[in-house]
Amino acid sequence: MTTLVIGAHGQIGRQFCELAHQDGVAVRAMVRKPEQAEWFASRGIEAVIGDLEGDMEHAFEGCDEVVFTAGSGPHTGPDKTLLIDLYGAIRTADIARDKGLSRYVMVSAIRAEKPLEAPEKMRPYMAAKFAADRHLESAGLSYLILKPGRLTDEAATHGFTDVFEDSANQSITRADVAHALLHVVRHPEIKNRAVTLLNGERSLDELIR
Repeated sequence: MTTLVIGAHGQIGRQFCELAHQDGVAVRAMVRKPEQAEWFASRGIEAVIGDLEGDMEHAFEGCDEVVFTAGSGPHTGPDKTLLIDLYGAIRTADIARDKGLSRYVMVSAIRAEKPLEAPEKMRPYMAAKFAADRHLESAGLSYLILKPGRLTDEAATHGFTDVFEDSANQSITRADVAHALLHVVRHPEIKNRAVTLLNGERSLDELIR
C-alpha cells in the first residue's frame, strides 16, 4: 500500500514522510520542483513532480490513498488560497475518487466550519478549508479530516486531545500532527469522520480509532 503525500515539502509533510519511511510505510512525496525531490531521494523516499495548479494526475498512479497537507502559505494572497487550499484540494479529491483510491486524508484546520469567527486575515483560508472539507465529504470516496489547532514548531509531545478546553494553549506541534498522520495511515479502517487535534493528555489510540 502506497500513500501519496500532497504538500510533502511542507513542514508537516516532510516530518510525516520521514516518520513513515522509518516505520516501513510506503509513501510517494509529490513536490513541485526537482530540487525539492532531491531532499526526499537523499533519504530513500520516492518523490514525484506534480503541480496543484497544473499537471498531477500521473502522481496518483499506483497509490492507494492520499494525504493532503498542502497549503498556499502565510506569505501569499487570497488568489493562491483559492487555487491551492480550495481548488487544489477539490481537484485532488476528484482525481482520487476517479482513480479508485481507498481513502483521502485531509489536514484541515480547527473551526474551519466557522470562517467568519476567525481573525479577518485568516477568513479566506478558513473559508477555503471549509469548502474543501465539504466537497471531500460528498465526493464519493472514504475520507478522514484532521483539524489541528494553532500549529507550533516544538518537539512532539505525543499527548493529544480533541476538546478545546483540555488543551493548554489550543495548539498542537507540527511534529504531533505528523505522528497523527502516521497513526491514521497505519489504520485504514478509520474513515468518514473529522477529528480535532490539539495537544493534551490522551494517546492517539484513545483519540483516533
